[in-house]
Amino acid sequence: MAKKFKIKKGDEVLIIAGDDKGKTGEVLQVLTKKDAVIVKGCKLAKKAVKPSEENKDGGFAEKEMPIHISNVKKVEA
Repeated sequence: MAKKFKIKKGDEVLIIAGDDKGKTGEVLQVLTKKDAVIVKGCKLAKKAVKPSEENKDGGFAEKEMPIHISNVKKVEA
C-alpha cells in the first residue's frame, strides 16, 4: 500500500532538525520509499562530476540531498 504524506511537491517547509535547522525552502521531490524529501537549497553536498560534452572541465557540483520527513514541518502560508 502506498504511503501518504501531508507534505507534497511545491510546499514550503521549515527544517526543524539537523545542520540546516531553521531554514525554509520549497519541496522539490518527495521520496516515499525512503520517507524523505528534497528541499531546495538545503542539505547541500558536493559531488564530483566527470568532464563531459556539457561540462568540459568537470570538477565539483553542489546537489541537494534527502532529509527525513520527520525533520521538516509544513509552513502555513
